Amino acid sequence: HVQLVESGGGSVQAGGSLTLSCAASGITYTHYCMGWFRQSPGKEREGVAVMYTGGTSTYYPDSVKGRFTISQDYAKHILYLQMNGLKSEDTGMYYCAAAGIGLDSRRYSYWGQGTQVTVS
Repeated sequence: HVQLVESGGGSVQAGGSLTLSCAASGITYTHYCMGWFRQSPGKEREGVAVMYTGGTSTYYPDSVKGRFTISQDYAKHILYLQMNGLKSEDTGMYYCAAAGIGLDSRRYSYWGQGTQVTVS
């Protein structure tokens, strides 16, 4: 049974930082990506950071490159998203996802419930 539980969201002023965490269980850590996606009202869900669980390759869209960093604690089965230099357009519900490929949300099989990030 796969379970993904996000935490760490909140409200922050523009320019500030937040770190999101995703506690994962039941995941097989090979040959797939885990990642973070966000969705704002009226917009499609978009990938903001993904990494291959079997290695160190990471992928970011241009909109967050240089500001967001994805990492993973394999021993604790926790996926992190460090977000710096936050902008109002980063506001949205952030979801952890697993067993997928790349930044396309349609290619992911498992999802957490999400954690809200609001930048003002």
